[in-house]
Amino acid sequence: MSRLAGVGVSPGVGFGTGYVLAHEIPVPAPGSRHGGDAGTERSRAEDALEQVAADLEERGARAGGEGQQVLNAQAMMARDPGLAEEVAELIAEGRSASRAVYEGFGRYREILVDAGGYLGARVADLDDVRDRVIAVLEGVALPGVPVGAAEPYVLVARDLAPADTALLSPGVVAAFVTEEGGPTSHTAIIARTLGVPAVVACPGAASIPTGTPVLVDGTSGLVRLSPSGEEVDIARKAAAARAVVLAAGTGPGATADGHAVPLLANIGGPGEVDAALEHGAEGVGLYRTEFLFLGRKEAPSPQEQEAAYLEVLRAFPGGQVVVRTLDAGADKPLAFLPPAGEEPNPALGERGSRLFRIHPELMTGQLTALARAASQASARVRVMAPMVATAEEAARFAAACREAGLPSAGVMIEIPSAALRASDLAAEVAFFSIGTNDLAQYAFAADRQVGALTTLQDAWQPALLDLVAMAAAGAARHGRPCGVCGEAAADPVLACVLVGLGVTSLSMAPPSLPAVRAVLARHTQQQCVLAGQAARRAVSPAQARAAAREHLPGLTDLAL
Repeated sequence: MSRLAGVGVSPGVGFGTGYVLAHEIPVPAPGSRHGGDAGTERSRAEDALEQVAADLEERGARAGGEGQQVLNAQAMMARDPGLAEEVAELIAEGRSASRAVYEGFGRYREILVDAGGYLGARVADLDDVRDRVIAVLEGVALPGVPVGAAEPYVLVARDLAPADTALLSPGVVAAFVTEEGGPTSHTAIIARTLGVPAVVACPGAASIPTGTPVLVDGTSGLVRLSPSGEEVDIARKAAAARAVVLAAGTGPGATADGHAVPLLANIGGPGEVDAALEHGAEGVGLYRTEFLFLGRKEAPSPQEQEAAYLEVLRAFPGGQVVVRTLDAGADKPLAFLPPAGEEPNPALGERGSRLFRIHPELMTGQLTALARAASQASARVRVMAPMVATAEEAARFAAACREAGLPSAGVMIEIPSAALRASDLAAEVAFFSIGTNDLAQYAFAADRQVGALTTLQDAWQPALLDLVAMAAAGAARHGRPCGVCGEAAADPVLACVLVGLGVTSLSMAPPSLPAVRAVLARHTQQQCVLAGQAARRAVSPAQARAAAREHLPGLTDLAL
């Protein structure tokens, strides 16, 4: 076994000694019981749960952005009152703290598995929290990433827990390789944010012996084991040459014949503004506001919200900043709200903008704070709602924005019905932003966190491209702009196809901006149109890629 193949999700070449990350916390014995003092044992369990929650929050605060949102959600799992009560009852029956935690989490695990969808995908996160609590109780060191490594290494795992990856930096990790995961998994998103080469959905990766030299190509998805020095040199020189060409392009995004395509950044808070500016973002295409609300016992004050919005708006004077209203529910519950009623499938329940119907004060407070921030900055503020399915919902949101003093209201296109009736929605709002990750998930009934369904989550799926084209056409019919803020925009080749389908702007993780800018600059708008048409005529993602490339000759110069 000298070569493995997976899905390249973060471009570049990384080489180093492979370090295989294994989470193997011993399962507490079924008959494990405490010594008779239930009160002391319960206190031990409570302290361990709180210690893990605090550690996750601290890691999140250091990570910021997307990593902070994920880790705060895990901390909420550890602090769940229902879980604490379950553990206390098991201890009262005589079980040891470790066994009670294992069984208590197990019952919650069954609920998530049965729920499926977003909640089903959170099982791995729940297991990680459980293992960390048991490790604290048993005094066992939880396996984690190397500390104080002398040189960069390649991190290999079956999958990577957010707590293990959120604080990594390119200075210590040369690349990621995972056996599971997909293009929109936490690992892929964090890798792109860090600018670290990564390959996911790579069969056999977890079997790579620790200490094996590993060469990772995050563009092609190829993983070479014990490569020769010549192979490493060739790969590095090719990557370096490509990086020089990509870095040479500056200025606003545009095709070779001058068709403007604004290139924007996806950010998860003020802490990610510097990276956006460093990579030449013309503005913000997706400002995720969940970081203000998740992992808290009470809602953020209007003043706190206003300050967070204003900091980002002032960083882009005269530029476009698209703010997404709170996207909570399903896998992102809010601790300060009463639990929602039982939902057989929370991913299809009261989440996103639907949550505002139950708690309208949340939307009113957020829009008011955003309007106050907008009045103090020159940025062109646009605000959009997630999970909008109908023209009626779009109209209701637009009216709320106008009442708050925010005239430019838009919606996310991430539900197939919204794409199919895009013209109806465009009549009600000022712009669209297509979230390709969720749009693929709902169109193909394929959970974006399930590695086995990677093919169905592929943004090159012709059916998904059809939905993008429908949304863009519906927007154009009313003279409305239609951007893409899903991870699909970060693929330089697919970016050309999206432009050819009528998309008017592209928003992505900041490190992806130079490559997209360079590829667009080497192709005319007509070449993009032809590439888009060819991709839609294909019947599989692989065929769509190949068909599009035939119309994009500039890719050869960039070795893409």
